[in-house]
Amino acid sequence: MDQWPVLDKQLFRVVNYDWHNSFFDWLMPLMRNAEMWYPFYLFLLLFVTINYGKKGWWWVLFFVFTVSTANFISSSIIKEHILRLRPCNDPSIAGWVRVLVGYRPQSSSFTSSHATNHFAMAVFIYATLKNAFGKKLLLIYLWAFMISFAQVYVGVHYPLDVTCGALIGILIGYLCGKLFNHQFSLALN
Repeated sequence: MDQWPVLDKQLFRVVNYDWHNSFFDWLMPLMRNAEMWYPFYLFLLLFVTINYGKKGWWWVLFFVFTVSTANFISSSIIKEHILRLRPCNDPSIAGWVRVLVGYRPQSSSFTSSHATNHFAMAVFIYATLKNAFGKKLLLIYLWAFMISFAQVYVGVHYPLDVTCGALIGILIGYLCGKLFNHQFSLALN
């Protein structure tokens, strides 16, 4: 168990320092920025409400519930009870860590709320909309992975933070998607 923090820091160094390049230095801060994804969220809102009517509005409510639950569990329960210094604030790696955001978050690093929220969204979206989009919707998992990867690349989370956040998000997204599908079956009007 004592090796986990060492391995986590070693993997963090690979992603944050060894793999750095100018393209990722430009892309990764954008990937983790919520404003970049507003058009995607607007598309989802319009798609489900136009195509599914009243059930579409229920989908929106379940989607918001899924994200709210994921964020509450990650930010208000786990982070409040498992205190871990973020890599951007860790004096033991200050000599080489690359911080690519304009601020240094002060909250606990464990778990990554970005990872928790986006994997919860991805699993919920896939579970509830796979009939409408087919296998191409599997790309939603790449979206969640890239946002989570960006958290490590920009220097605000360790890999274990995003991995555990992703696992929690997957569970929440699965349970909310299963509950939604049990109550409402989406079929195009």
